[in-house]
Amino acid sequence: MAQGDGRRQRAFIGSFTAAGGLGVLTADVDPDSGALTVLSVVADVPDPSYLALGPGRDVLYAVSETDEGAVAAFRVHGDKPELTGPPTPTGGGPTHLSVLGGHVLTADYGSGSVSAVPVRPDGSLAPAASSVLRHTGSGPNAQRQRGPHAHQVQPDPGGRWAVSVDLGTDSVRVCALDGGTLTVRRETALRPGSGPRHLAFHPRGGHAYVLNELAPTVTVCRWDGEEGSLRPVGETPVLSGVPDGDAYPSGIAVSPDGRFVWTATRGRDTVSVLGVDASGEVLTLVAEVPCGGVWPRALALDASGRFLYAANERSGDVTWFDVDPGTGVPRRAGSIEAPAASCVVLG
Repeated sequence: MAQGDGRRQRAFIGSFTAAGGLGVLTADVDPDSGALTVLSVVADVPDPSYLALGPGRDVLYAVSETDEGAVAAFRVHGDKPELTGPPTPTGGGPTHLSVLGGHVLTADYGSGSVSAVPVRPDGSLAPAASSVLRHTGSGPNAQRQRGPHAHQVQPDPGGRWAVSVDLGTDSVRVCALDGGTLTVRRETALRPGSGPRHLAFHPRGGHAYVLNELAPTVTVCRWDGEEGSLRPVGETPVLSGVPDGDAYPSGIAVSPDGRFVWTATRGRDTVSVLGVDASGEVLTLVAEVPCGGVWPRALALDASGRFLYAANERSGDVTWFDVDPGTGVPRRAGSIEAPAASCVVLG
């Protein structure tokens, strides 16, 4: 539900039901303060850890991050989303999803694959994926990189390519989706052992910022949407000082004007602010603030860039922040209880 259509904005919160989460929470968003008020809970799908809205913002999609893996569609009307039908199987352990070319794409961490599930005209899902693209490769971290682990898949700014980030292979794949079939166009190697997790594009579309989980850094890449090519040009720490072994970056967000990048780090339990120069190519760490809880798994930014939200998994809450427009530094403004919170989607 978009603002401006006479209805209040909503926040949809995913969670891990296996860890005590309630399912998918729907909350009202106060337009003046960013404050959240829980309206409903839907517990139809196990471990709905990541959510995405369809292009009409009237259908909500959720992965089911189980060993088997599935994706579900919910009709959004009123204050409580309604499941449209049985979940569609995907690869194992899906951690992220997005919508592109009439399909829901899932990044299947457990099986190291990306799945494409066709979307019907009413927004519901076909009973089977039309394409499952299996990644190959490994990395030097024997504990985390024995094989591929697709962690995120999303469209590029032009909506032409599917970009998948793989923690296990230290790479980003740029894929075409032709006739429902995923094929790799290019694969970009990042620094061995960095463990890329999530990627966010600069609003001008010429750069992408890859957040690395195993080395607390952001890799800056130039992006060519015509060619579908990604080229690393630099790497910037997201933490001050020397991080210990229990610091795992998770979420990333970019301001609408492209001046700031925010990242969350589990273990350190902070949100970092990085300034972006006018070219979009140089990032500088300018501040680090507490995330408002424990184990921040994801960040979300409202469309205006005024409010930042952190889903704090282990403390079981979603905290919201007022963002200083001049410095980009977030100030804690409030929180709601959300057991085993894993992501926040605004719509």
